[in-house]
Amino acid sequence: MAETARPLGAQISHMLKDRGVDVIFGIPGVHNQEMYRGIEEAGITHVLARHEQGAGFMADGYARATGKPGVAYVITGPGVCNIMTPMGQAYSDSVPMLVISSCLDEVAAKRGQLHQMKDQRAAAATVCDWSEEARTPQAAYALIDRAFMEFETRRARSKHVQVPIQLLEADAPPAPEMANAELAGDMRRDALAVRRIADALMSAERPVMVLGGGATTGASLYSKLAEKVGAAVFTSYAGRGIMPPEHPLSFGAVLARPESERVIASADLILVVGCELAEVDLWRDNLGGDAPIIRVDIDPAVLASQQRAQDSVVLGEAYETMEAVLDAVEGHRPATGWTAQEIAKTRARWRVETDAERPGIVPICDALREAVPADTMIYSDMTQFAYVAKEVWDMDRPGHWHHPYGFGTLGYATPAAIGGAVARRGKPTMAIIGDYGFHYTVQELGVAVELGLSLPIILWDNGKLGEIEDSMVRAQIAPNAVVARNPDFVKLAEAFGAGAVAPQTLEEMQAAVAAAFKADGPTLIYLTPALTA
Repeated sequence: MAETARPLGAQISHMLKDRGVDVIFGIPGVHNQEMYRGIEEAGITHVLARHEQGAGFMADGYARATGKPGVAYVITGPGVCNIMTPMGQAYSDSVPMLVISSCLDEVAAKRGQLHQMKDQRAAAATVCDWSEEARTPQAAYALIDRAFMEFETRRARSKHVQVPIQLLEADAPPAPEMANAELAGDMRRDALAVRRIADALMSAERPVMVLGGGATTGASLYSKLAEKVGAAVFTSYAGRGIMPPEHPLSFGAVLARPESERVIASADLILVVGCELAEVDLWRDNLGGDAPIIRVDIDPAVLASQQRAQDSVVLGEAYETMEAVLDAVEGHRPATGWTAQEIAKTRARWRVETDAERPGIVPICDALREAVPADTMIYSDMTQFAYVAKEVWDMDRPGHWHHPYGFGTLGYATPAAIGGAVARRGKPTMAIIGDYGFHYTVQELGVAVELGLSLPIILWDNGKLGEIEDSMVRAQIAPNAVVARNPDFVKLAEAFGAGAVAPQTLEEMQAAVAAAFKADGPTLIYLTPALTA
């Protein structure tokens, strides 16, 4: 069969469809309209965002829900700038996002063009894994395939490919078929490293495992491993759900509790799997103690950080490595350095501390958790409600609570939940966002209405930037610029065509949540600290 020549913009859409892309998020403009020529013909659904930032967060939410790359189309200049915040968030949180933009054909010798930047490619490169310009059709195809190959074989992070406008408009041959990206088994599993990890765990009397977002694949093996070697387990926020709720050996997602440093210091071995131990994981400089640490991670940069002489590192895929470790400790009788009573008592004390730090939120979290169906995927924002929930809301499965952990941007939850809901049609998806963050991306509520998404949006309104006010007080700064005039959020949601309700009691909230999951469109559920039992 003869190859079909099409403009390169159309060929890129067909290529993406062949690579498994079903949905693209974006906004068309005169500079990237050629990329829209082939979308429908290729059989791809396009979701029209109201702002490129929203498109990027939707692609992020879609990727987190599916594990597949989230793809966004944007224009030159302001389109790229607007999506840079989501690109930074996806880079920080290891999310496979591919942003494809147009770019001007000439910028060095020609000035004053529409959407012109000094260096668009370099600007995007500051917030993603890499940003490259394709100057031939073959280069465009190669860069897109490079992105997909790296999503499969390395730590997933955002990428940006830009294509000159004239090249998008010119005819090009179809893209070649993609090579197989599967890794050979001996590249994933180091027998000597497995033996070293297993021996260390079996020799320890009071081992600790710290599990991060890189350990969510095959999560059930970690509870089995903990039981076989008698290890207490902490997870990062991104690792929530790896351990079953209320597991007697699980401390939960409480690495940021100040006292966790003392508890971890009592261990005689620490095994860290798929966790950066970053500032946003610990909120202190070090994990704690001087016990030997074994780190397993796919990212060499993570393994090179904070290394001490007695530590050891294993570069490898977490599931493959730890599955082999589980096999290697078969038949071991663990020491009894940790007791369920000790762990439960500590967890209860930390729960009380969390409630005291941000009063009144824990009971609302508990009531909301009871109202949420099984398998609900939750997207949260930078808000005090989420900060409390991340510590006290045990997840029964991993990869079902998504938060802007590293970059920490406001406005993430609403559009990201829309992307997740697009990916999970027929499955429950929910957003949790604060009043201030809601302002950032409120316009994307129109997308949820347009698509008829059954999406509860929990809006926590404390009437201020509460976390910032508290931080100022702790720093002995008179609170300043932390209060802004809010609209009537219920009426605002209704103006978009969404459902909206302001429950006054926990029971009313639970009923509203149950109804929202069955609605034909999004529902704003407006909560304030005045909510009562």
